[in-house]
Formats: sequence, structure tokens, C-alpha cells
Amino acid sequence: MSPAAIVQKLWSFCNVLRDDGMSYGDYVEQLTYLLFLKMADERTKPPYSQPSGIPDRYSWPSLLKKDGDELFDHYRHLLEELGKEKGLLGLIFTKAQNKFQDPAKLRRLIVDLIDKENWSIMSADVKGDAYEGLLEKNAQDTKTGAGQYFTPRPLIQAIVDVIHPKPGETICDPACGTGGFLLAAHDYLVTHNPNLTKDQKKELKESTLRGCELVQGVARLCAMNLLLHGIGSVEAASCRLGAADKRRDAASTLPIVVSDSLAADPGDRYDIVLTNPPFGKKSSTTIVGEEGKVSKERDIVERDDFWATTSNKQLNFVQHVKTLLKQHGRAAVVVPDNVLFEGGAGETIRRKLLHECDVHTLLRLPTGLFYAQGVKANVLFFDKRPGGESASTRKLWIYDLRTNKHFTLKTGPLKREDLDEFVKCYHAKNRHDRKPTWSDKNPDGRWRAYDYDELVARDKASLDLFWLKDDSLEDSANLPDPDIIAQEIVDDLEAALEQFRLIANDLSNESEEKVT
Repeated sequence: MSPAAIVQKLWSFCNVLRDDGMSYGDYVEQLTYLLFLKMADERTKPPYSQPSGIPDRYSWPSLLKKDGDELFDHYRHLLEELGKEKGLLGLIFTKAQNKFQDPAKLRRLIVDLIDKENWSIMSADVKGDAYEGLLEKNAQDTKTGAGQYFTPRPLIQAIVDVIHPKPGETICDPACGTGGFLLAAHDYLVTHNPNLTKDQKKELKESTLRGCELVQGVARLCAMNLLLHGIGSVEAASCRLGAADKRRDAASTLPIVVSDSLAADPGDRYDIVLTNPPFGKKSSTTIVGEEGKVSKERDIVERDDFWATTSNKQLNFVQHVKTLLKQHGRAAVVVPDNVLFEGGAGETIRRKLLHECDVHTLLRLPTGLFYAQGVKANVLFFDKRPGGESASTRKLWIYDLRTNKHFTLKTGPLKREDLDEFVKCYHAKNRHDRKPTWSDKNPDGRWRAYDYDELVARDKASLDLFWLKDDSLEDSANLPDPDIIAQEIVDDLEAALEQFRLIANDLSNESEEKVT
């Protein structure tokens, strides 16, 4: 079967199951469990002949032998038991549930779709692209909130292109979602270094990349996404066969860990950190008192390695990324606008960041890029520097991709070529050779620099800088299409609503504190 036909078959069966009430997210999860079992079985046969970490009674052939209610019961029990394992098996199967309503449809997916293909010999591009397609479709399902775990791939590609990872460098994403940054970094290293040695390939597969994800279900999708793209290995599941030390060794090679990145300093340091932390500003926990009274308590992160204590998750992630970097390490972090201008802890963090790191580039993103509604975001690039009395930042170069730019997810999505000028201006091979496109003679240039002294002299050290005129305000003939205007109004209203919700929650918390 051709690659296109396999992708089409995956999609068509997904639509069949949606008629039964199964969401894209549920479908991708069920596909993940079954693909993993099939690929583990394939690795036990020539030319691999590797031992399987999956007990025979729960192996792929055990599913093929059963039908009807017997298959349903066996599948449910299989998911439950494999979820108790450690290492990669545990990561894939923890809290796994059967979401099928009809045993005949489960049987059809197993026998007609998955069993007929040899997924292990299939090109990583083919099976990986098919899975990525399903993840993006799931991100579009706004009711599930899955969009916050999916960063537009053209944006990721441009970020990785300018960060320019090299063989031997370690790369981390502390909020890895479905693995977009890790995959793009891996693809970049393979494409730009075709003559890697055997040891370098092994290092790239097993120890170059590291991701952390808070949500178990999302980490499961990420692990499978990486596996299908040839990162990590199904044989890591064979940790079950050995003693405790063997189990620890296998677990340590997993590219993904499920934990709260912000809870503590993990101790590990990386050459590169690339991340798009989930949107949503404040962290809080709902507490129900003895008499049923509901209150919210702000989750304020207190860490010795942080410059400021705050409940703003985005600001905490910026501080966490700084901690994760080795000296001279490079970072690119997607942040909402409030990180650029918020006072209090925000100002403290910006001033410290500008002083202790070389905050050299800011990419201002347009609306209409993310599946999460009402998001106004930017990409902040900085390098960690050794401490000293003088500021590490000399100039902040800003590229404005927002003013007079209009994108929509369906009719006018962002493409990689839309970022070509930014990538060229960034001048990754030698940032000191950058040249602005903006000047008094060319006021429409999107690329200009601000000196450190200018930045820290601004109110609250705000980095919320724009200089281009909005054409639609100057001339009604330059207005974008009505559907784009409508979507931008929706995005603005969503962003405003989110800010008002946060204000309302803060006021509510303050009132409760006064009462108590």
C-alpha cells in the first residue's frame, strides 16, 4: 500500500469512529496503544529478533486470536495490566482505557488496518507524518483544549533553523506537548549532518533530546510521535525482562518524563531549550472546605533559583528555562504579550533576564496562528551568560510579524516561507553582522534594534515595542478580508475576556483573604 493510501485509510477509519462518538483525541490514543503493540511484535521477528518486554498473554497475537466480547474484555484487561509497568510501557499505557463502543470496529482496526502493514520497516516520514496529521486534527477540536499542546509546525521549523543545533548538543523542551520542537530539532540534525558516525546516531536517538510534560495523556502522544519518527525505541520496553538495575537503565533512555517542570530544579542542564509553555496566565487550586465552601488558592512557585516569586506560569517558565541552560546555552521561548509588559514580578524578571542573559531577539507573532483562541504571542530568544557586573544584553533585535499581517488557521495559514525574511535577518551564522531593515528612510522595515539602555529606561522595562503604522487605520482601502477582520475581533475579545477573568479571580481571592 502506498504512503498516501495508508494516510487516507487512517483518516477514513477515524471518521467512521467519530460517528460512534469517538473524538479525534480518543482515536489517536487507541491508535497509539495498538500501533505500539504491533511494532513491539514486529521487532521480535527477523531481521531484528529482539526480545519483547510485553508478556505473551498481552502481545499483539493475543489480540488477533480474539473477537466480539472476548476481544473487548481482553483489550480492557491488557491496557490495565500494561499500565502497571515501568519505563516506556508505563508511559504509553498508564491510565489507558478502551474508548471503543463496538467490538466489531475494534476488530476491524486491529485486523484490517494495523495488522496488514509492517510499521517497523515503513519510512519514519510516512508513519510519522500520518500521526502528526491526526495530532493536528485533534488540536483543531477546540472543545478538548488540545490546541494548547500543538505549536504551528512552520513556526517551529523557523525557530529551529535560527537556533541551528549541532551534533553533540543536548536539547530540552520542558513543556513538550506532542513533541513538535523535539522532532524538528531531530530532523534538522539529521538533514544538515548526513555523515553522522554510528555513535553520533546512537547519541541522537537516545540521549540528545529530553522532554517534560505535565499531562499524562499528552506525554503518551508525544512518546508515540517520537517513536514513529525513529526517536527512542520500542525495545526500551524490554526493561521488564531484567533486574531492577536493567529497568532503571531502560527508563533513563526515555526521551519523555511526566512531571511538573516548575515544581523544582531538575539539576540537568542543556545546550538548547526550545519551548511553548501552555497558555493560561495564573495557576490556582480549587479548595472545598468542610461546609462545602469553595475557594481558590493561588499556586505560587517558590524556588531558590528563581529571581521572583509569582503565580504567573509564563513568567515562571522563563525563569525555569534560564535555570535549565548551560553557560552559553541558547533558548527560544514562546511567550504571551503579558510577559513583555507586566509589572511587579514581571519587571523584576525582565530586568534580571536582560542583565544576566543576552536577550538578543524578539519575534512578534501575528494572531490567527494558534488553535487556542485569543492568543497574542511572541518568541523570545536569549543566551545564558556567566555572571558579571555589566549587562549581558547589548541590543535587542525585534522582528514585527504582527502589524499588517493577517493569518487564519483554515483559509490563510502561516507557511514556512512567511518567516523567510525573519530567518535571513536573524543571521544565525553570525548575529553580530545583523543589519536593520527599518530606518528613517524605510519606515516600513520590520527589523530593528534597541540598545540595552533604551530598554531598561522604559516604564517597567517593557519590551512591548511596535513602530510600524497599522495600514487599516490609515486607509480603509487597506482593510483585510471580512473573515479575517471577524476572526481578529474574536481573538481580541477572547484575549480581553481572559484578562478580565484573571482580574476577577484576583479580586475574589483578595476578598476571601480579607474575610478569613
